[in-house]
Amino acid sequence: MSDRKLAGRVALITGASRGLGRAIATAFAAEGGRLALVARDLEKLNETAAAVRNAGGEAEVFRADVSDEAQVLRLETDVIARFGGLHILINNAGVNLRKPITDFTLEEWRRIIDTNLVAAFLTCRAFVPHMKRSGYGRIINLTSTMSHVALPGRTPYCASKSGLLGFTKALALELAPDGITVNGISPGPFATEMNTVLMQDEEVNRQFMAKVPLGRWGKVEDVGCLAVWLCSEEAGFVTGTDVLIDGGWCAQ
Repeated sequence: MSDRKLAGRVALITGASRGLGRAIATAFAAEGGRLALVARDLEKLNETAAAVRNAGGEAEVFRADVSDEAQVLRLETDVIARFGGLHILINNAGVNLRKPITDFTLEEWRRIIDTNLVAAFLTCRAFVPHMKRSGYGRIINLTSTMSHVALPGRTPYCASKSGLLGFTKALALELAPDGITVNGISPGPFATEMNTVLMQDEEVNRQFMAKVPLGRWGKVEDVGCLAVWLCSEEAGFVTGTDVLIDGGWCAQ
């Protein structure tokens, strides 16, 4: 018997081409997970797969926009054909735009809502039946501190992430009789590509760090370790909750 926490488990990770998605992928690979890596950027996705394979893990790439219903249905067919089933779903794909509400177009608003919220519905609808058949299921939705607090200029992002938190809780209750857990991970300020523009602005960076009691940007590896535990047998009694990993931001 392997002592690795995710040995033999098939995990699908959206937004796996960079940042938190890549960190979760490498953490899962180290624990024996078999990975279906999903994103729109094929070049970056292949980089993640290479990192996983170089570490001795198994990974297959699937280029898809998970906010598109037809592409998710095709993704379901392809992933199940390749792996035979699914045990773990990580809804990590996300986008953000920062500007006043009056400057948003309807197209921009919908793109954020569709990517951050609707995509989770589409992937869960597609893959939950396979978890039920496998007898093991873990779903993690990457929510955000913006599910709990807000900042100006983030109206669609806050709306989408707050909706994702509500979706997480309701789905956890729905799937509890099947033994499938559903939880959120709410990262705070992490050193990812999405936050590069903030980190490079000296004044904005100072303002952000002033709100973080631990006084630093988060390390993506921390989210990977948390995701591994939530998807393991050890966390089988944890469902319907959201774990803040924000350096103390929301404790204030």
